[in-house]
Amino acid sequence: MNRLQGIEVRLSEITAEIETRGAEFTAEQLTAFNSEVDALKTERAGLLSTNKHRTALLASIAEGRKPGATILRTFPTPSTSNDEQRTAAPTATPDPNDTREYRNAFMDYMCRGVSIPVEFRANRTTTTTDAGAVIPTSTLQEIIRKLDSYGAVYAKVRKLNVQGGVRVPISSLKPEATWVGEGASESKKLNVNAFVQFNYYGLECKISQTLLTSIVTYEMFQNVFVKLATEAIVCAMEKSIFVGTGSGQALGLTKDDRVPAANKITVSSADFQSWTGWKKNVFAKMKKAYRNGIFVMAQGTFDGYIDGMVDETGQPIGRVNYGIADGETYRFGGKSVETVEDDIITGYDEADTGDVVAVFFNPSDYAINSNMQMTVVKWTDHDTNEVKNKAIIICDGKLLDPNGVLIIKKGI
Repeated sequence: MNRLQGIEVRLSEITAEIETRGAEFTAEQLTAFNSEVDALKTERAGLLSTNKHRTALLASIAEGRKPGATILRTFPTPSTSNDEQRTAAPTATPDPNDTREYRNAFMDYMCRGVSIPVEFRANRTTTTTDAGAVIPTSTLQEIIRKLDSYGAVYAKVRKLNVQGGVRVPISSLKPEATWVGEGASESKKLNVNAFVQFNYYGLECKISQTLLTSIVTYEMFQNVFVKLATEAIVCAMEKSIFVGTGSGQALGLTKDDRVPAANKITVSSADFQSWTGWKKNVFAKMKKAYRNGIFVMAQGTFDGYIDGMVDETGQPIGRVNYGIADGETYRFGGKSVETVEDDIITGYDEADTGDVVAVFFNPSDYAINSNMQMTVVKWTDHDTNEVKNKAIIICDGKLLDPNGVLIIKKGI
């Protein structure tokens, strides 16, 4: 391995370390990493410059001249016809929100509170110094890519980008095929009330400037910022999928009045701990067309009541040994189980009578609608005397088809 390769390997190691454990490092450790990265990049630039000079020297010798001298001899090049001439591809217009200069200006704005220079705000609708900043395109794309890797439930629901404020027929989002021909007049008619309307709600993620102040390279900034932003956004979106009020935020499936009353099931304590009780009260309510779904419940509920449950012959229902080799993967009655925090769905032991303790639904029947455009503004939290960065994303979420949702509540 030559020195250049060694430098690239070390830079990759540092990047991976920051990405996986960035929040654990102290300011001194981050400063040490920054210094090492700067030294490695300086050494790399010197090596590349030396290699470039060596390449130019070899090229000049091949052309029959000494460095700085006139050409002594030339080598003929193959002739080409006019038909073989190639036209150079047009140079693409650079994205003004993703140039090196803009990325560095954005980092200074986030980490040290330096206003975005006016030349970078010329193409915005406002040019005031407190108008915030657009997240660089490459960083935004990294946030979007990372979003699906954090939340297990969020990663499974449908993602849309349709216009807000417009009634969209559900048939266009979830199409249905019908036969055309004899008896077509008796085919199922589209319910004119079957529509969904997404609104423009702002979801904000607040990041303290003190978490970013020691960062000096954009690579490190992106690793830390993307991790903090995506974790916060996914947590908020996952919570809204289940318990969102629909007022100023997405509408959660447990709060959606369109879920049929027959699908809201209260299970007694004895039945909740019995496979027979689950079969009679829950699985028997799953319509054939909607059985391709998942259970969602608190971790304590699964560990305390589902994991280890056996049928009348003593066979495990929760599949206690399922997925051990691949990490924690849960199954119950042939269905996948995703566990969430207690602030999303209350654990069975902590729940009061009538509280929701589990949900069964097909994630593709719930949609998050957003154009995934984000901006950042600064604000001062006077309660803690901290300067914070607030990333704002416009989004909404709603059920497309409430008929397959089962809401399980705690009974006596």
